[in-house]
Amino acid sequence: MKRKIDDLREDQPPIALPDADTKSPSKDVKFTDFELDSRILTAIAGQSFHKPTTPQALAIPQILDGKSLVLRAKTGSGKTLCYLLPLIESILRSKETARPSTSALVLVPTRELADQVLRAIETFTAFCQKDVQAIKLSEQLPDEVVRSMLASTPHIVVATPSRACSSIKISSWVSNLKMLVIDESDLISSYGYDEDLTTLAASIPKGVQTILTSATLSSDVDHLKKRFCKNPVTLDLNEPDAEGAGITQYFVECGEDDKFLLIYVLLKLKLIRGKCLIFVADDVDRSYRLKLYLEQFGIRSAVLNSQLPIASRVHTVQQFNQGLFDILISSDEMEVLGDEADSGETDATTPNLGPDGQNPPEQLGSKDTQTAPPKKKRKSSRRDKDYGVSRGIDFRNVAIVVNFDCPSTARSYAHRIGRTARAGQTGTSLTMVVPSDKFRKHIPTSIASAENDEKTLSKIKKQQVASGKELKPWHFDWKTLEGFRYRVNDAIRAVTKVSVREARMREIRQELLKSDKLQRRFEENPAELRALRHDGQLRSARTQAHLKDVPDYLLPEGKKNLTANDIGFVPMRKADSHKNRKGRMFKGKGKRSGGRKIDPLRSFKARPKAK
Repeated sequence: MKRKIDDLREDQPPIALPDADTKSPSKDVKFTDFELDSRILTAIAGQSFHKPTTPQALAIPQILDGKSLVLRAKTGSGKTLCYLLPLIESILRSKETARPSTSALVLVPTRELADQVLRAIETFTAFCQKDVQAIKLSEQLPDEVVRSMLASTPHIVVATPSRACSSIKISSWVSNLKMLVIDESDLISSYGYDEDLTTLAASIPKGVQTILTSATLSSDVDHLKKRFCKNPVTLDLNEPDAEGAGITQYFVECGEDDKFLLIYVLLKLKLIRGKCLIFVADDVDRSYRLKLYLEQFGIRSAVLNSQLPIASRVHTVQQFNQGLFDILISSDEMEVLGDEADSGETDATTPNLGPDGQNPPEQLGSKDTQTAPPKKKRKSSRRDKDYGVSRGIDFRNVAIVVNFDCPSTARSYAHRIGRTARAGQTGTSLTMVVPSDKFRKHIPTSIASAENDEKTLSKIKKQQVASGKELKPWHFDWKTLEGFRYRVNDAIRAVTKVSVREARMREIRQELLKSDKLQRRFEENPAELRALRHDGQLRSARTQAHLKDVPDYLLPEGKKNLTANDIGFVPMRKADSHKNRKGRMFKGKGKRSGGRKIDPLRSFKARPKAK
């Protein structure tokens, strides 16, 4: 669930509702002012939410009054709660008078976001679970199971447009719908749901209260507004710092192989502290290549793989949020591809250099080097259509977002960096850009999308300047990193295409072993289970133990004994290393023969040969 900021910003200007006579909220507004059910207020208090955010303070009263609403607000401002609290409240109010029926449909663009919304509903209905039931429709569920779930008349249905559309053919459960919510509405059309939305628009009763939430008001949102809404209230919280507030943004120009060098130095020398979210190009192989590369140095990380089941992906995000690991690698396969209003180039900002152009290791930045990449043709047929990471998913307490591969659009960049500095916090973003003169100079690490990095960077700069923010170059003394290059080259060579394929296959096998649906088959065919477990023991890449430690002579000033302090004292020998030493020497060699016979000096006889 998205965390809320405790206090409203006092310096925020009043926000107008163009289609409604509503004043901007007072800074003293509380959740109790909405006259919500006591059970909802208890659940809110359990989450330590003291005051609503600005979007919540403005949107909740409008929705409680039964008005349709188009809401635009920044990432992390609590848009999910804007519609969930009024939705739950309306169900509780009509519980005694209305007959049981499905009264609300929540449409989301991705399965991960659907799971997140369902968990939020469960959180805020913890004290009224018998009165408010919600289900999530999944693509994996058979039609018979979906029909049974809908027959129980849940009050709220959460689904992607494609699954909601297919379920209408099974059951006419939308006939009594009272509220329709389209979350992240600017992405719904971008993800190719146009036909599904047309079917839903024809099936949903007229006059249904409709809520559209979005981080941007694009032409897609206007199209949905005309299709589903009638005289809606438009709440546009277009704050100057709405996207990327509190984020310090940097970029570094480097060759493709230098990306691997830079990410190694940042992570191994602990120049990055806290949770790190790394975005790579639209290729799952690229994600695993980076993961296996980091494993060469003993750096743990996890990969969000769109080809794994939804439950596995959600579990990965949950573990990341719980702090079980601090580095998450994702290929953002659902980047927003649309018209770029921000096309044009801007001048680079003035770099902040230290004395003599050399900054300490904590201020690494721009550099010159070589490389760029070739990329495989994407196999869209094998992808999960409803997969997406840069939008909607609630990553908590992310300290830094690293664009290991530059995003393809300025809009995608804004949504990627929006995963940090959420709900009033601060964060950092670092984008690695390949100059055109370094493109395709290091084939093993090259990807095709890097060819357009400079054009995309100019659009990103223009977008950030237009919103009052700055994308700064990150400068550092390149010579301090040259000593690590030989270790990086060894690790890059160790991660081959075969090792990447084996790593992906091993993870899929592990998912098969954990599948509840396959348990009966494994019971009937134990040989298949043994084969999967045996194959799972294969190593994914050749490991080199010496790469896990950084020798002191490579460490810059101020980082001495970094590795030793992390590892601790390791004795040369065990305390009892001399005990039974001879026994260990001859272990497994059978019965020992006499010492005299095996000693050539003692067995030698210096007597003349008999004539």
